[in-house]
Amino acid sequence: MPVTTLSSREFNQDIGKAKRASSKGPVIITDRGKPSQVLLSFEEYKRLTSQRRSIAKALAMPSAADIKFDLQKSSITSKPVDLI
Repeated sequence: MPVTTLSSREFNQDIGKAKRASSKGPVIITDRGKPSQVLLSFEEYKRLTSQRRSIAKALAMPSAADIKFDLQKSSITSKPVDLI
């Protein structure tokens, strides 16, 4: 996936070029020579943001009810302490 770098001036002068480049890979937009923004295609943005799911969201899925999840019962016992 190619990464394209454009200055802010280049970006402002040819937004269409930046959009076309973003369909092939990320476009880094620089301001005074330093990276300041990244332009991505929407598909790439969705791919990057949809990977993270909280455990609560995963368990709230309707299909989660079909998952077998057996826990072993644990027991906690106390022992007398000798302080002498």
